[in-house]
Amino acid sequence: MEKFKFLIASAVVFAGIAAGWQPAYADTYRLAINEKAIDLIGQPQRAVLADGSLPAPTLHWREGEQVIMQVTNNMRQETSIHWHGIVLPYGMDGVPGISFDGIAPGKTFTYRFPIKQSGTYWYHGHSGMQEQQGLFGAIVIDPVHDHQPVDRDYVVMLSDWPEADPHRTLARLKKQSDYYNFQKRTVGDFFADARRLGFGAAIADRLAWGEMRMEPTDIADVTGATYHFLIDGQTPDMRKTYLFRPGEKIKLRFINASAMTHFDVRIPGLKMQVIAADGQPVAPVAVEEFRIAVAETYDVLVEPQTEQAYGIFAEAMDRSGYAHASLTPRDDLIAEVPLLRPMTLLTLAEMGGAHAGHTEHAAAEQPLGEPAD
Repeated sequence: MEKFKFLIASAVVFAGIAAGWQPAYADTYRLAINEKAIDLIGQPQRAVLADGSLPAPTLHWREGEQVIMQVTNNMRQETSIHWHGIVLPYGMDGVPGISFDGIAPGKTFTYRFPIKQSGTYWYHGHSGMQEQQGLFGAIVIDPVHDHQPVDRDYVVMLSDWPEADPHRTLARLKKQSDYYNFQKRTVGDFFADARRLGFGAAIADRLAWGEMRMEPTDIADVTGATYHFLIDGQTPDMRKTYLFRPGEKIKLRFINASAMTHFDVRIPGLKMQVIAADGQPVAPVAVEEFRIAVAETYDVLVEPQTEQAYGIFAEAMDRSGYAHASLTPRDDLIAEVPLLRPMTLLTLAEMGGAHAGHTEHAAAEQPLGEPAD
């Protein structure tokens, strides 16, 4: 009788698979949140890490899976994990004070939710400044049917790391919103504008910006004046590498886990093909560069054909710093770091200023401090 029941159950499963149904399965995952001293900038700093790593471990899930995630708080303050971009029940979203009470010190919270999607996502702390202090990691969800197999699959996680305590950084911004803007225009820039646009237009431009209490260099609230920019938790000096063999098809899963920074990403000498955005597949788009905002993800395909090192270069949008890694056939072969490009200025037209017409012909793409031809 038991053998008969087994045969019936097996027949039902195989019939379901043939009809396109996938059997449900569940895995249990565990993360421990701790405080740890790390040294990224030549001095020890306090970090909040999952399983002791920066970034946190990459979680590999499968479409159709029932996830059981046990998160233990080993710190003396509350913590939480938010699953960014994941479709899940309200109570599992991980936002303290809204979807749940948070994870108290010494306690374990069990997240339970089905995986109804596939692609590249990420998770991060949602308590205090813990995300800025290192509590973030990648999520890679395999689809039921993979229609675009690759030879290698890498996560490229971008982030910003502050020299100052992030609570102090926030306090400074509340007192002075442009505290970290050390790229303001000077008297010399005014005279350069007057020669290019005429004295009256240059005056009108300055008055219009003054009326808005803004600066054309106000591109990022927090800049490389205090931030260090990382790829997979490593500074450019740490020489992060991703290996390949010529002719391979490589997927790079870019994730911007920054608290503040938008990056302009390029791989000099190598074209990229964007195939997914925020976890969703898109019609392939060939690009030489793309801008990735905070919390966005892009899947990119590259196919290097020669045995050389290619630099993965992510410039902060205000050009105050960069992250860098090497896509290389050997760990000891490091790509050259390109020069940072000059910063461009915002225009009144972009900001919707009342006197936008004065600068429609001005330097939307004019590098800071460089006169027009």
